[in-house]
Amino acid sequence: MVDGSVVIGPLAAAALSVGVFAGAPEHVLSGTGLLGLALGWAALALGSSTLSDRPQRWAAVPAAALGAVGAALLVLAPGDGSLTAAGWFWPPLLLALAAWTTVRAVRSMRVRVPFWLLSPGLVLLVLASLGGGAATLRTAVAGSPPPMPGQLYDVGDRRLHLTCTGTGGPTVVLLGGMGETSAAWGLVQPAVAGTTRVCAYDRAGQAWSDSAPGPKDGVQVAADLHALLSRAGERGPYVLAGHSVGGAYAMVYAADYPDDVAGLVLLDSASPQQFTALPDYPGTYSLLRRSTALLPTLERLGAGPLLSSGVPADLPPAARAQMQAFDWSTRQLRAERDEVAAYPAVFEQAQVLTGMGSTPLVVVTATAGDTQPGWPAAQDALAELSPASAHRLVPATHSPLLLDASDSAFSVAAIEDVVQAVSTRTAVPGS
Repeated sequence: MVDGSVVIGPLAAAALSVGVFAGAPEHVLSGTGLLGLALGWAALALGSSTLSDRPQRWAAVPAAALGAVGAALLVLAPGDGSLTAAGWFWPPLLLALAAWTTVRAVRSMRVRVPFWLLSPGLVLLVLASLGGGAATLRTAVAGSPPPMPGQLYDVGDRRLHLTCTGTGGPTVVLLGGMGETSAAWGLVQPAVAGTTRVCAYDRAGQAWSDSAPGPKDGVQVAADLHALLSRAGERGPYVLAGHSVGGAYAMVYAADYPDDVAGLVLLDSASPQQFTALPDYPGTYSLLRRSTALLPTLERLGAGPLLSSGVPADLPPAARAQMQAFDWSTRQLRAERDEVAAYPAVFEQAQVLTGMGSTPLVVVTATAGDTQPGWPAAQDALAELSPASAHRLVPATHSPLLLDASDSAFSVAAIEDVVQAVSTRTAVPGS
């Protein structure tokens, strides 16, 4: 009857967390995962009692404990702060449960197999407790975040972080992609600041910005940015520069506040027709939503360092410190999960922008690496938003347009060319 624990529990946990409740909030994924593991131990307890002459009634203890905690998570729906505080208690308790369960299993079942083959359920309990304890200690010893550049501004129900440098006009506003905070512009912003004023900000839940109560679509993100720039006293019209999905947010802003936009730069931008123009994207998005929903829980279980690709070496030290402090925090991962959940609405809202008159526009498309089917045509369509546009194909990949010392020069040049076109009322080079 070992199979009741070996097979049913982990499979049920995976099926519930990754399948049935894919993309759900952290408390739902964690709660249903625990209920799945509890089901495995319950199957061992009940099955051995009814189908064998060696009942394993002790298995009811981990089943009850895990089931009770899983149900509590579903009912109470704790937030990030409560889950973080609980990190000081649940790892040692879970380790004690794993130790007790292991001793009872070995004594009762009397099978001659190594511990790690006895039950994947036991291994999961031990790894989760050790990883969770390590994650809590890592967060505690990390200390305070690095000094905040810029300021926090009240935009109604929360505060958002904005940092502006340089002088002159028009002011450039930088919009990052998925998971990209203001620190991701650590190479681009200082370079552009030598030409004009430039601002980078953190969307709700990112870095120093307060969290939002739930997912925010493109219209809400644009309204936040509009209120933030107004509260900060940054005068428009602006040149918006968006990277990846930040380009879609920029397009929504341009559609909702056309008088505030003097120019637009799209850096390997997502397309408003992402779900229809790119045949593979619906499947990619389904996987993306499932994986980003799991990230907060995986980080809380100590897997963050194993999943992180590290901090880009080319960024300035201050930007590197900021990314190190925030990029794998559970709060930011929850914000990233919520943003991904809103992508269908964001892309649909970006479709409202069908033209920009004679507004200067530069579309930069990274051509190195694999290209998705439909991507070149989707990028060409972005350049058709304005007759005063230039479409530049550059030998770079996606993220290095911001994070690589050499490739970020393509982004800086595109932004500076649009600033120049707006300032002098001349054509963008290459248009």
